[in-house]
Amino acid sequence: MLSFSTCWNNSRHSEGEPMIEEIVDLGFNRIELSHGMTIAKLPGIRNAFQRGIFTCVGVHNYFPAPVEVIIDAPDAYEFTSHRPQDRKRAFDMTLQTLDIAAEFNAEYLVLHMGSVPMKSKHGTRPLTTMVSNGQANTTTYTKAKIAFVKKREKIAPLYFQRALEALEKIADRAAELQIKLAIESRSRFEDVPTEREMIALQDHFADNPWVGYWHDFGHVQLKHNLGLLDHQQWLETISPRLIGGHVHDVQWPARDHRVPYSGTLDYPEILKHFPANCPLTWELSPTRDAGEIRSALARWKRDFPDRC
Repeated sequence: MLSFSTCWNNSRHSEGEPMIEEIVDLGFNRIELSHGMTIAKLPGIRNAFQRGIFTCVGVHNYFPAPVEVIIDAPDAYEFTSHRPQDRKRAFDMTLQTLDIAAEFNAEYLVLHMGSVPMKSKHGTRPLTTMVSNGQANTTTYTKAKIAFVKKREKIAPLYFQRALEALEKIADRAAELQIKLAIESRSRFEDVPTEREMIALQDHFADNPWVGYWHDFGHVQLKHNLGLLDHQQWLETISPRLIGGHVHDVQWPARDHRVPYSGTLDYPEILKHFPANCPLTWELSPTRDAGEIRSALARWKRDFPDRC
């Protein structure tokens, strides 16, 4: 089930209805309402929804954005934060987003769960720089990667536990509204959960049909490019918990949110792990050209007629 995220054109519009109409004009009538949306756009989105020109397949937390956050910052408040007031704000905003998702008959809510604070010298960014400079197969890179992973794993349990506790409470409301909580794979190893933590999280909610996994094609490929995981092996492991995914391409090694077919991803290999009719939401950079998107969509329909 193909859909499209408003992250592509949200920043270019001051009103919600023309934003939705532009996406429909691209060839998508199923839409994910994404983060970074001002509350001023809600009336126009409601108008478009009431006109029946689009179906809302899902919503990405936080929607709309917190009024005090003036930029698109989905991680402005984290469930893992040291500050109790930030954790409470994250929780309250998520419940508000769930209510709006229910208003639009959304099937899922995509969630970021937080992060583990790391000093800048230990992190994903330095590793990405080294790979970009051709150092991926060097001893220096291997040592840096291992040191980073060990440091992160040592301090991670507290932050993972905070995320888990928040999710337990949110899941109760999601069950009432019958909206699936889609826990997204992230692009940085600092983020919560890592793949190991994702398995633990999904096992914790194994008997809860309202919590599952959201596979971001590009985020996982970025980690693959850094040698932190194997994309196909990870999908084989996590596929029983799949809800859907964000579709975008990656240009080596770390430019993601590109238009499908413009990068390195092997879509047939990835898609074989996805259940039929699950949401596949194109999540593209605002810099991507509408003509390029239309061409990619036409090719996708030829290649994957059963995934449209």
